[in-house]
Amino acid sequence: MLIGEVAQRSGVSTRMLRHYDSLGLVRPTGRTTGGYREYSDADLERLVQVESLRSLGLSLRDVARALDDPAFSPEELTDRLIRETQARMAADTTLLARLRQIRSARPEDWSTVLDVVGLLRGVRSEHAAHRQRAALRANELGVPGEPLAEALLVESDANVAGALRWALAQLPDSLGPLISGAAEDDPLILRRAVAALAGVDDAHAVRTLEQALTDTDPVVRRTAASALGRLGREPAVPALVELIAAGDGDVEAAEILAAFGDDQRIIGVLVDRLGDDPDPAVRLRLVQALAEFAADAASPALERLTTDRDETVSRTARYIRERSREG
Repeated sequence: MLIGEVAQRSGVSTRMLRHYDSLGLVRPTGRTTGGYREYSDADLERLVQVESLRSLGLSLRDVARALDDPAFSPEELTDRLIRETQARMAADTTLLARLRQIRSARPEDWSTVLDVVGLLRGVRSEHAAHRQRAALRANELGVPGEPLAEALLVESDANVAGALRWALAQLPDSLGPLISGAAEDDPLILRRAVAALAGVDDAHAVRTLEQALTDTDPVVRRTAASALGRLGREPAVPALVELIAAGDGDVEAAEILAAFGDDQRIIGVLVDRLGDDPDPAVRLRLVQALAEFAADAASPALERLTTDRDETVSRTARYIRERSREG
């Protein structure tokens, strides 16, 4: 079973499945000739076990130990999870009380004002740990989204940037600076802005991402195309096709296109753009992309490619077509 189908059936995203693979937590039994992950029944059973343990609050590291280390004690683990859950509940109770104090105190409570000022200074600290801690406390103190968005656009540390994006996703007033950042000439600021907007399903964010599809920076184009494709936005289709043509994130692009649900039309676009490309490597990527679509929809295109003048292309098309028939 290919990764797209596993993601659809299990509810685990393809990104998380790749992460599990990189950690050695759930590794597919093999790969197709085109490099696509292929999962066996045993792999799927392992995935169910991983998700079951994660639902109890285990870290991925603990999940791996629980499944692979015979000496790992379920009793000790359960006791620890109970303690950690109780601690989180106590912290949440404290946080809830604090938020209610902020709401009731308003600006007259100067200690709250000072806390917010301190947090805003924290997101600009020279120490990454301080910036990350401040970002994670932003929602606790009711900090507005604008200064956090501005901090994100200049943030170079990946962990801090992740914390800032998490905080911004919960705030309604952060789009302005991010949209402005997407118009910057500085490529780093532009990439950070587009990456942040990629997680926002908002009309203004979507419009900005659509404009980024024609940017000269390939990273920006790929980020925008992938984000819009996951939202099912039509302007992403030709951009994703071009990613397959260029071999730039082509596997992910094919998976996203296959998720549109309009297989016949999307396959037609792929074949029209890539089917007669003079470069056999491009036609091979077309064949590999067709493996992501439903067998009955992809079969005519694959049959045509079984007679391709390049032996690798024709052989791969025959293999995928025969395998889809067996499935």
